[in-house]
Amino acid sequence: MPITRRAILLAAPSLLPLPGLLSRSLAQGAPLRCAVGPFQPTAGDTRRAYEPFFARLAAAVGRPLDLTVTTDWAGIAVALANGQVDCAWMGPWGYVLARDRAGAEALAVVEYQGKPTYHAIIIGRPELRIARFPEDAQGLSISFADAGSTSGWLIPHHWFKTRGIDPRRHFRYRDGASHAANVIAVANGQVDLATDYDRNLAAMVAAGRVRQEQVKVVWTSDPLPNDALAVRRDLDPEVKQALLAAALGIDADAAKAAMPANYTGWQRAAPDSYAIIEAAGRALGRLNGA
Repeated sequence: MPITRRAILLAAPSLLPLPGLLSRSLAQGAPLRCAVGPFQPTAGDTRRAYEPFFARLAAAVGRPLDLTVTTDWAGIAVALANGQVDCAWMGPWGYVLARDRAGAEALAVVEYQGKPTYHAIIIGRPELRIARFPEDAQGLSISFADAGSTSGWLIPHHWFKTRGIDPRRHFRYRDGASHAANVIAVANGQVDLATDYDRNLAAMVAAGRVRQEQVKVVWTSDPLPNDALAVRRDLDPEVKQALLAAALGIDADAAKAAMPANYTGWQRAAPDSYAIIEAAGRALGRLNGA
């Protein structure tokens, strides 16, 4: 998958590690290779929103930053699994895929408005008459996100499976879109239904990209774990610890400058933080040994 990279050398003295706090193994001058998925409508928007956080991580280990913005959700899992990046901010399903394929490790779970969870949603055109979903939506057009998306592909597919419904037969189905494209397609009447997640819809409404009355939510998932700060399996353990400490050191006030709007910090990941995502992946036969 073609990806673009840009290395930047940080020069913010307040963020640089104090002399003597890190061993020489952390400060060899090689860039810290980071990646982030397509959270914003364009790659440029994503870079501007997430670069300050990765800059903080790079400064914590005394290295320049090499930040990659991937063009799809599956791509970031592949990049981490193949050792193309050292750490990544990635969706839950992308992380589970990278762990399954190459032993990636989640260091922390991000908090959004103080919570470590969010919801997958399916939105529809407001004039649709849907008293019961999905029964009343049979035959309507629906747009899913790409197969690497947690809320845009994995969780809705799993939910339909638990009800004995194949969305490819129940709807006029397509997939592969970004979340932003899905919302805009519904708002503009180009598609009847689309998958998304609550944080994205709220952010697009707040930014004026769509109006609340242009879409309606017809389905909401159970709570899902938020995005992971993940690292490749063979990353230096000392670097891992420094990155974790840097993330956990971001409180709500620091997050206003270091993270995109409404993100308030990080919680340490537990071994079962993403168990619900793994279970869905196995049920759909998308993981090794499933």
